[in-house]
Amino acid sequence: MISENLKKVILKVLKLNDFNLQDETRAYQVPGWDSLSHVIILSAIEKEYGIRLKVVEILRLNNLGDLQRLIDSKK
Repeated sequence: MISENLKKVILKVLKLNDFNLQDETRAYQVPGWDSLSHVIILSAIEKEYGIRLKVVEILRLNNLGDLQRLIDSKK
């Protein structure tokens, strides 16, 4: 399940008031989530959670559920 904190970070970067983000949600399904915003979102996540994401880990992500699990594994 996507945490409220992760939703907040993503929506803030994308300047969206609300969007139904679910485990199965993929980046292309979210308005404004393009390659540039992808990098900004990942950077914001690293800053918010105090973690570092490796390129190989990022490349394995298929959806937001995978991203949430990766974040949880680093806390």
